[in-house]
Amino acid sequence: MKKKLQDGVKPHPWIKKKSTKIAIIIVAVLLALLTIVGSAVYLFAKGKVDKLDQVEIDTSSLSVSENEVLTGYRNIAILGLDTRGDSYGTGNRSDNMIIASINNDTNEVKLISVYRDSYLRIEGHGLDKATHAYSYGAAQATLKMLNENLDLNITEFVTVNFESVIEAVDAVGGVSIPITSEEVYHMNGYIKELNSLFGKSSKQITVAGTHTLDGVQALAYARIRYTAGGDYKRTERIRDVLTAIVDKLKTKSLLEINSFIDKMLPMISTNLKMSDFVSMIPVLTSFNITESIGWPYDKFTKTINGISYVIPDTLEEGVRRLHVEAFGDTDYVVPDNVKEISQAIIASAGSTYRPPVSSSSSKTEESSKPLEDTSSKTSDN
Repeated sequence: MKKKLQDGVKPHPWIKKKSTKIAIIIVAVLLALLTIVGSAVYLFAKGKVDKLDQVEIDTSSLSVSENEVLTGYRNIAILGLDTRGDSYGTGNRSDNMIIASINNDTNEVKLISVYRDSYLRIEGHGLDKATHAYSYGAAQATLKMLNENLDLNITEFVTVNFESVIEAVDAVGGVSIPITSEEVYHMNGYIKELNSLFGKSSKQITVAGTHTLDGVQALAYARIRYTAGGDYKRTERIRDVLTAIVDKLKTKSLLEINSFIDKMLPMISTNLKMSDFVSMIPVLTSFNITESIGWPYDKFTKTINGISYVIPDTLEEGVRRLHVEAFGDTDYVVPDNVKEISQAIIASAGSTYRPPVSSSSSKTEESSKPLEDTSSKTSDN
C-alpha cells in the first residue's frame, strides 16, 4: 500500500513527472478513441447520404405559418410521383401528397392526405389542381402551396415513386392488408401491369380476406380507385400501406432498420439532412401512427372549363377544422390570407356549406332558408 505524504513534504520530482506523463497518455488515448468513433460515425452517415438524391430548397420563401402551436409538430411532406425510374423534378405530378405530422413530445404521428385534385391556389398559376404544383416547381412549389392554403409550417419533404413503394414493402417482408372482393376484382389488373413494368412475377389475389402482400401487390392495392369512394378511398389505401410498413419496421432490430434505410435511400429525393437519417434509426420504433386523415374533410366535385376538381367546402372551414382536430389548437383563428383564398374558391366554384346555427337563432329565421342540396357533397372523415 502506498504511503500518504506527510503535510509539508513535497513529492519527489520524478513522481510529478511520471504523473504528468500518465495524464498526457490518458488524454491522448481518449482523443484517439473520440477521433476513431467520430470518424466512424461520420463515414457511416456520409455513406448513407451519398446514396440519396439530396435537394436544396429555399425555406425562406415557403410561406411558413406563424402559428406558434405548430412549433410542437414536425410536419414532413411525403410526395408520391406517378413515375418510374429516377425522375423527381418538374414536369412530374405528385399523385399523392401526405403530410406526416409528428408530435415532438409524444412521437405520435398523424397522416394527412391532401387530395390531388383539390382546387387550391398555386403561386403564379391561380386556382388549380394541387397535384399540378409539383409539375410547375417540384417540391419547392408544392410545399409553398400546402403552407399557403392550409396555414402549415412544412419545410421538409421526401419524394418517392412507384418503385420505392414496391421495394419498401419487399424490404420489410410484406404487409398484412384486408382485401374486399370488390378490391380483388380491380387490383389483379394492376398486378399484371406492374409485373410487366418492373419485371416481377407477383401472384394474383384470388379470394377476399387478409393477405400478406408483397411490393407489387401492395402497390396494386394502393392504386385502386374504381370502387366505392373513388379517389378518396384510394388515398386511404395508400395511408394504410404506409402505416403497415411503419408497423412492420417497428418489429425489426436496429440492424434490420439500418439495412432498410440503406436500401431505400437511393430511391428517394429529399432535403432531409444526414443527421436526420442517423437520428431516425434508434427512435423509429417509438413512432405511433394514431390517425389517418383525408383532406379536405367536406368537399364536392365540380367541372370547370372541362376539368373536374375537388372543391373544399369551404377552404376556411376545412383549415379551421384541421388545426383544431389534427393539432389540438382549439383557439385557432383562420388567417386573412386563407380567408381570401377561400372566398376566391367560392367565387369560382360555389359552395354548399352552411355555418352551424346557434341555439339562439329563431325557428322562424331557420324555416325561411332554402333547403340545402347535398346530392353532390361527400365527406371523408
